[in-house]
Amino acid sequence: MKTYIKYLFAAGVLACLNACELQETPYSSIYTNQFYKTSQDAESALLAVYGVVGDLYAGPAPLMISDFSADQVYPRPVVGRDTYTLFSYDPNYTAVKSFGRANESPYQIWTSCYSGIEKANWVIARVPDVQMDANRKTQILGEAYFLRAFYFWMLTKNFGDIVVKTTPSTSQQEAIAEKSTRVQAYQQIYSDLEQAAASLPSYTPSLEKGRPSKEVVLALHAKAALYNEDWSVAQQKAQEVISSGKYALMPDVLDVYNVAKEDVARQENMWAFEAESTNPGRTSQIMGLYGPPNSNSPAYGKTTFGSIFVYPSFYASFDPKDKRLQLMDTNYVNAKGEIVKQKDVTPITPKGILVKKYQDPNSVGSSHANNIPILRLADVYLIAAEAEARQSGPSGNAYTNINTVRQRAGLDNLPEGLGKEEFIEAVLQERSWELFSEGDRWYDLTRTNKYLTVVPAAVNDVFKTRSPQPRHKYFPIPQDEINANPKLTQNTEWQ
Repeated sequence: MKTYIKYLFAAGVLACLNACELQETPYSSIYTNQFYKTSQDAESALLAVYGVVGDLYAGPAPLMISDFSADQVYPRPVVGRDTYTLFSYDPNYTAVKSFGRANESPYQIWTSCYSGIEKANWVIARVPDVQMDANRKTQILGEAYFLRAFYFWMLTKNFGDIVVKTTPSTSQQEAIAEKSTRVQAYQQIYSDLEQAAASLPSYTPSLEKGRPSKEVVLALHAKAALYNEDWSVAQQKAQEVISSGKYALMPDVLDVYNVAKEDVARQENMWAFEAESTNPGRTSQIMGLYGPPNSNSPAYGKTTFGSIFVYPSFYASFDPKDKRLQLMDTNYVNAKGEIVKQKDVTPITPKGILVKKYQDPNSVGSSHANNIPILRLADVYLIAAEAEARQSGPSGNAYTNINTVRQRAGLDNLPEGLGKEEFIEAVLQERSWELFSEGDRWYDLTRTNKYLTVVPAAVNDVFKTRSPQPRHKYFPIPQDEINANPKLTQNTEWQ
């Protein structure tokens, strides 16, 4: 069971307010002169920074907007969710807001991440002056730098050029800022991660669940560098994680997603949204969306809706001996013990294929305890393999890294002697098979500019035509934010 860290995702901004209520002191939105005095204040402020992770993944926008845009899974065609699949959204995100789905949209990513950044800015600015244990203070600051880097990275991979603000706002005027370039955003991400890596301890089993270790920081640095095409940095940071020996792949890939084995799975699942089906705690609606319709499958969860399915073409792309095929299914067993076949999985198509990465048979309604992976060691192996090949073609070490993931999946090693481009394509395909339904694929397609050719081929009898345009590489900045900030301009492609 999760212990202390589960409250990090339960508190959000209320963590600070609750701490204040205990002291029976009223605070306005500008209360920091009185607040940052004790170690408890510092811890409570950090909890608020973590709380934004729960805001993001409750929807969960980071999974849905990216995965619905890509070529692996698709939504039940309801207004709002299908706008990403059909690329019919606008800067107002009109459909998602009209149907109460703003928490599933890029709008949620923008507002939540900047909320987290502002909270982190206060921690970084004020905690250094708090009188408390020096080691714990260093760790608090390291965690705040890590989280700020994560929020900046989440923003720039979705919106491109973003506002990079690293000081807290003591007035409304200070909160109004103009965009920085994507290059400047990555400079800040790297800087924050370097600060975090110097401040956080290496992983041990006693590390509180949900907190980043030094190796988690390095993993995010590697992935950010991969997205920024800094191949040598990506390879170096990824290899540092692998060489540390602090994390290891689960022997059985199915166990990575087994809610009953989530504690031991942290040896691979390096950093995740720590969901809880109990109160206090934070959960996500992802289990309910991925489970079959009619809430009648005890394996998937107590309450599921049948809202997300796998494209048949993606399902067919797997080698029959690939163990990851078992993380999808063309039928399920209902509450009566009856096998429901593929053609009856969903009324929208006779070819509905289910995803089994987010099952919790002990869910409380649709509230589940499955951790949602954010950084996994398998991802790090593939980052190392791709980054090395991008520089000078694949060496023996690059083959070792990708084959480590393939062997765990029950696949043969890649054939030796692949050319540079062939090997990179093999890594990208392996990433697709390994990380499906984890919110990754769309960004692999956009960072490699493959989305314009790959996505139109991902169609089925529900979505027969899909036509992404160059402007869809990044989402439009929410119009509400532009209206509120006279210094903020819309992405050029969306003007």
